[in-house]
Amino acid sequence: MRDVARDTVVDGRYQVIDRLGSGGMADVFCAQDLQLGRKVALKLLHERFAEDEEFVERFRREASSAAGLQHQHVVSVYDRGDWEGTAYIAMEYIAGSTLKEVIQREGPLDPARAVDLTIQILRAARFAHRRGVIHRDLKPHNVMLDDEGRVKVTDFGIARAGASDMTQTGSIMGTAQYLSPEQAQGHAVNATSDLYSIGVVLYELLTGQIPFEAESAVSIAVKHVNEPPVPPARLSPAVTPELDAIVLRALAKDPAERFADADEFIAALEAAASRLAGATAATAVGDTGALGMVAAPVPLPVGVPPTGLHPAAQPYEIERERVYAPPERARRRRWPWALLAALLVAGAIVAALLLTGEEAVQVPNVVGSSISVAQQRLEDEGFEVTTVRDNSDKPRNTVVGQNPGPNEVADEGSEVTITVSDGPAIRAVPDVAGEGRRTARRTLRAAGFEVRERRAFSAEVRVNRVIEQSPSGSSQAEQGSTVTITVSRGPEQATVPSVVGRGEDEARRALEDAGFRVAVRQQESEDARPGIVLAQDPAAGGRLTSGSTVTLTVAEESQEVEVPDVVGDTQNEATQTLSAAGFEVDVEETRVDSPGDDGEVRSQSPRGGRRADRDSAVTITVGRFDPDLDPDPEPGQQPEPGPGGGPAPPPASP
Repeated sequence: MRDVARDTVVDGRYQVIDRLGSGGMADVFCAQDLQLGRKVALKLLHERFAEDEEFVERFRREASSAAGLQHQHVVSVYDRGDWEGTAYIAMEYIAGSTLKEVIQREGPLDPARAVDLTIQILRAARFAHRRGVIHRDLKPHNVMLDDEGRVKVTDFGIARAGASDMTQTGSIMGTAQYLSPEQAQGHAVNATSDLYSIGVVLYELLTGQIPFEAESAVSIAVKHVNEPPVPPARLSPAVTPELDAIVLRALAKDPAERFADADEFIAALEAAASRLAGATAATAVGDTGALGMVAAPVPLPVGVPPTGLHPAAQPYEIERERVYAPPERARRRRWPWALLAALLVAGAIVAALLLTGEEAVQVPNVVGSSISVAQQRLEDEGFEVTTVRDNSDKPRNTVVGQNPGPNEVADEGSEVTITVSDGPAIRAVPDVAGEGRRTARRTLRAAGFEVRERRAFSAEVRVNRVIEQSPSGSSQAEQGSTVTITVSRGPEQATVPSVVGRGEDEARRALEDAGFRVAVRQQESEDARPGIVLAQDPAAGGRLTSGSTVTLTVAEESQEVEVPDVVGDTQNEATQTLSAAGFEVDVEETRVDSPGDDGEVRSQSPRGGRRADRDSAVTITVGRFDPDLDPDPEPGQQPEPGPGGGPAPPPASP
């Protein structure tokens, strides 16, 4: 595990806040993006992989591939780079739990919720598969739930370079418990391999346990290849036979027997979800007749008997009949109306036969079914099927319309046209960064997107303008999906702390921690110690925009000091005293008549006790006795001139 301390700045941009976890290939940290002012999840490649050039190159290549996936159910990749010889990826930070933690805390989940979460994962997989990206390591650990309960799948594309708790034999890559049989055998993988892994996730959501477990990863992989899973309905009575069959189809050993793509998987789950909701509503009023479990059966793997149930689910046939058979009293109460309806339908059929002279049959209702189910039902009734595709908010390959309509009478062998959803149209997301919030919302809605808004402080972007958006501008997203815009609240304000009386360093730290910049000016002070804050501007308690400057007035030592009195000291003593006080020393000499005065300071300027600047000069006058000069001249000898040019004064009496 790489030792990265808190507050470490990675690549000059990402300041580490805390460690989030560690996997098989990387350590993940929560970090602050110092350039954009947002939290990111920072993934640092393990040091043991850093010297493997091929591995690092795959890590970088797959990170670039994942960075192109902008979708509401995919964790965004913002940046990648190298720091101190280690590759890193900066990703969207999700404050929430992993799906694995949810399962451990709440599992098994209610079937309706399990289906909803799985559909969200499938939508992320569908978006990636359409762009040629295969995850290869889909598992609950790689699925995050944000604070709104929305699924976010991480590590898209990166899993090709490695994943936590992985098996690796030749080209085998994946986490053992969620490994598809073809991955376990080292064969080529495609989108159906991801669908198998999602089937394992759905199994775990419904039952609280994984289908295959053993002491080693190799043993688990062998079970994926050779052993059939225990049907989830045997482990949880809440799993309906239809949902049981969906899971078992997703876990088929042969990829050809699984769902053809994520759309077909989604359509099957949505059909099951609608029946789950119908079962709940019908149970509430004591009527199960409207459930229609058999009306739109889910396509099952090869070898499934005509009953519509997987062999492992046969014990539930009796239970299904018991649950969905209407109560005796309800049947007695409804039979007159049922008889009337039957007579009306029969009359319509007879009228059609009389008018056309051909055999007519009732057209079944296939709206809401998958394309494969609809075609099979119509062909079983003897109709020719024509397919028309159109974009729709319904899942891809779901029938959204039919002509003739449901329950209408048509000639056997005639043509029924079904309109099949191509899924939501993929559109470019308008770039609204920097625009006003109202303009941005109008622009995005006009392009067919829903808009979610959140607020954030920004020192660079004006109030009510868009700081950033997700998905980013010019990226591709499904029409009708949600674009989140971050709108500026303007610069954040903070209270100015009181720092008067503190040392300069302590005051600077307190202000910078509060989000302010610091300027310092010096002021001489005789009363305060040098380095103590004498005043601050603005004063404490005021509110300022983060990043504003607070000016500190800091005491410094006075430049003027008292001049020592050195009169009467020897020249050496006076020089030492004045130098120690911080003064320069200039020496002048004057003649003295007594040997005892030789070398003594006779006067000084400035005088002792006065104040003067440090490093200024103090002039001392030092007496000098010259024995060669006779103070008593012989008669007729001109005396030495005295001060002012007059005669020298007579020598003092002895």
